[in-house]
Amino acid sequence: MRTRKTALAATATAAVLALGATACGSGSGSGSGSGSSDLKVGLSVSTLNNPFFVQLKKGAQAEAESSGVELTVTDAQNDASQQANQLQNFTGQNVDSIIVNPVDSDAAAPSVKAADRAGIPVVAADRGVTGAKLATTVASDNVAGGEQAAEALAEELGGKGEIVVLQGTAGTSASRERGKGFAQGLKKYPGIKVVAKQPADFDRTKGLDVMTNLLQSNPGVDGVFAENDEMALGAAKALGSKAGKSVTVVGFDGTPDGLKAVESGTLFATVAQQPEELGRLALENAVKAAEGKKLESTVKVPVKVVTGKNVADFS
Repeated sequence: MRTRKTALAATATAAVLALGATACGSGSGSGSGSGSSDLKVGLSVSTLNNPFFVQLKKGAQAEAESSGVELTVTDAQNDASQQANQLQNFTGQNVDSIIVNPVDSDAAAPSVKAADRAGIPVVAADRGVTGAKLATTVASDNVAGGEQAAEALAEELGGKGEIVVLQGTAGTSASRERGKGFAQGLKKYPGIKVVAKQPADFDRTKGLDVMTNLLQSNPGVDGVFAENDEMALGAAKALGSKAGKSVTVVGFDGTPDGLKAVESGTLFATVAQQPEELGRLALENAVKAAEGKKLESTVKVPVKVVTGKNVADFS
């Protein structure tokens, strides 16, 4: 855990904040409430070109506002080297703690280690960081979610059929864990065969392109599991009128667009996460870490399968 640098540094930081912690620049938020008003937290998000991470940012900003924490948010634009620079900048700015939503769980490690050497605790959000010391990792239970997705898809197909899997960004813990859970869940259904598996980088347009290509060699596919809703929506577009009729599509995240597609029947199901809650808990734990409090190594946020039967509860 981080120790306060010096009384002088703390006084200087407080003085700067007291003079006016206004907006921290584009994509940032600051709070003016009581409590942890002397704390500065940096948040590096993998991409804000994805509704899920926009909601995660929103949850972190709301918690910062209510806690009186100065939060600076940066967008790595799915570029691991850009994110490394952002994390290095946060470390150089001597923030009190850092939240990272890694572009790549492996690539983020050196920057996280550097922050730790500087005495700055790091909280990972949604995705872990491989081989680096973290204050905690706040994430959905991705393995359990993958298992639930497999069960939902297999049961809708009556326990038999050919399916394809659209994988997320290689190197992310979220993709590895969802894929692992899905594979474990499918073991109960020997009649289900995975005929193709390909990354589409958690992106809707790539999901469309990959699914279009996979359909050329697998025209009779019965089902699709996409490791996030954006890819599922791209796959559904590639399937056209088949989506929700002759082909069952299951996504993961429970984004607003994903839930609308479940409601309309284009997607059969999505495994709903709580991105705003993820962001809120990441900020809350970043504050605790900065204050030297002991944290659990992981904070798991529950997930739930959403189908047409219960989608109204999530809208």
